Amino acid sequence: MKSKTNISKSSPFRWPLDVLNLKIVVFITLVFTGFQMSLQAQVTQTQYTKPSWFFGAAAGANFNFYRGSTQQLNADLKVPTAFHNGFGTGLYAAPLLEFHRPDSRWGIMLQAGYDSRKGKFNTVISPCNCPADLSTKLSYITIEPSLRFAPFKSNFYLFGGPRIAINLDKSFTFLQGTNPNYPEQIASPSVQGDFSDVNQTLISMQIGAGYDMYLSKQDKQTQFIFSPFISIQPYFGQSPRSIETWNITTVRVGAALKFGRGQKIISKGDSTPAEVVVPVIAKEVIAEPTVQFSVQSPKNIPVALRVKETFPLRNYVFFDLGSTTIPNRYILLKKDQVQAFKDEQESGLHAGNPSSRSERQMIIYYNILNILGDRMQRSPSSTITLVGSSENGPAEGRAMATSIQVYLVDVFGIDASRIKIEGRSKPKVPSLNSASKQDLTLLREGENRVSIESNSPALLAEYSSGPNAPLTTDEMNTNQVAPIESYVTFSVEGAKEAFISWSVEITDDKGNLQNFGPYTAEKMEIPGKDILGTRAEGDYKITMIGTTKSGNIIKKETTMHVVLWTPPRTEEGKRFSVIFEFNQSKVSSVYQKYLTNTVVPKIPAGGTIVLQGYADVIGDEDHNKKLSLARANEVKNIISKNLLKAGRNDVRFQISGYGEDPGLSQFKNNYPEERFYNRTVIIDLVPNK
Repeated sequence: MKSKTNISKSSPFRWPLDVLNLKIVVFITLVFTGFQMSLQAQVTQTQYTKPSWFFGAAAGANFNFYRGSTQQLNADLKVPTAFHNGFGTGLYAAPLLEFHRPDSRWGIMLQAGYDSRKGKFNTVISPCNCPADLSTKLSYITIEPSLRFAPFKSNFYLFGGPRIAINLDKSFTFLQGTNPNYPEQIASPSVQGDFSDVNQTLISMQIGAGYDMYLSKQDKQTQFIFSPFISIQPYFGQSPRSIETWNITTVRVGAALKFGRGQKIISKGDSTPAEVVVPVIAKEVIAEPTVQFSVQSPKNIPVALRVKETFPLRNYVFFDLGSTTIPNRYILLKKDQVQAFKDEQESGLHAGNPSSRSERQMIIYYNILNILGDRMQRSPSSTITLVGSSENGPAEGRAMATSIQVYLVDVFGIDASRIKIEGRSKPKVPSLNSASKQDLTLLREGENRVSIESNSPALLAEYSSGPNAPLTTDEMNTNQVAPIESYVTFSVEGAKEAFISWSVEITDDKGNLQNFGPYTAEKMEIPGKDILGTRAEGDYKITMIGTTKSGNIIKKETTMHVVLWTPPRTEEGKRFSVIFEFNQSKVSSVYQKYLTNTVVPKIPAGGTIVLQGYADVIGDEDHNKKLSLARANEVKNIISKNLLKAGRNDVRFQISGYGEDPGLSQFKNNYPEERFYNRTVIIDLVPNK
């Protein structure tokens, strides 16, 4: 007896997308033409305007095109062969709300309702030569706000906007048939269940077009409209699951029935215009917004001229997307240069005498392969594993890792047996996950990397071990620049609600004028040197100029005295850094031990601990501001607990969170390594004056 699951590999619904769209457009065009001719044959006496507000419902068919792969259906079921393409039709039904004036091109639309993305994958043949089928009743509650645009001020309109979908049904049915060469086999029963790792909420987009056809004459106050439409919802953001690569593109064909009420403009049965009452609209009196303007110019802060900084080395080498070649921003040596290179000698790293702290640190980081090669030469028993991660698959990840292995073997003479190679599709510590919806390109760049793993103490940072442990830190001496705490701070409380932007005019006692801005944040810091120039100190008149959302100008004035920041030359401070993973504010176990055993014992008696938290540019600016402050407070809590255990209460903290502010950020955000280093808290240990 043949199994009922021996279904043809091709579905009659698998039309090419372009052919499907063409047939739909031709059909709708014919319907539009016939209906409009019928309406134009009717001559009515206009009595009401066309409505502006509409209510109603929309319904249609979703043509769902499956692409990508799925094989691990849930924790209990991994099918023998991966499913790829598929197709299905599902119901769409939603109430709607719409607003657009009759003589306007622009309007808004809102639909929210049931959205079925069910479908059936193409039949595949499993290793037993058995046909296998997979279908799903995937469905959502969808919320679709749209911007409506009528380019010709006619009944034809375009629309587009986001789609927010909340999962309702994630069930599937898997059926494996029998080998046709053995007709006496008994077919296995179908397996039903729910997909695992389903994204509960999806955020995607949709664009489309429609045509309003009035069903009612305009001598009726309540007017009905029939509006056929077609839209496409591309695969961006429509991956149903957080694992594998299955995605859905949907073409929706449907119609909306909506109604609205017009305003009376002609008396019934009479061509004489009725009396039109024009309401007198009083000019809105806009009260001047209330803002608080203040300036803080701190006194000279005694901070060390020379700072000994412990610089953490992340155990990653980042590759450009689609490339397996070590990027040219990394410093690569020739074989005859190896003998002169020593990673503990700063002169060997800082070619070109970079001026800024971030430049010096990034040059150390870009020597990571040379530092690794030098340390492996001096520790012949040490071994490493290079784990390449690429979205294009483990093979490309291995190729990336191999390029580093070849460099270490050819240039530093490391025995190839000491270097293992692995390839993965995702890093062991990923940033790109189901919760990551913003700045996906930047996150993808950060996933495309080779991780350097080792259990050899000679290569690792103190108090760390295991595959995710960072490499041994480097120390560097640097000239201390003016700390952010010494900047002049301008505060405009309420600026975000009151102003489009604001700026500052600064006038010195000789009448010289400087302009800073425009700004949109409520607080800005400016180095005192930018205001003073070559002067040691001076008195200034400060004028804040804000532009309100109604176009009015508001000015507030104050005065201040500025003193140039000059660090003492007799003190030396220490600086450390703690690195965080993407969007995390909790300190890892490695850094908890580092803070406890390395940083806390070096805190001077009666000293000050300055904690500055930062974030990269991925995500919302306000969220990153809060995230950076949470990171700084996390470090403070760990240090405070250890000081309390030691019976110490002689230090004070200064805590700041600067988020992703490009003017204050420690590193640029052009490359993934810079973004990884911006996820940090910098710890300055300042001696008591």
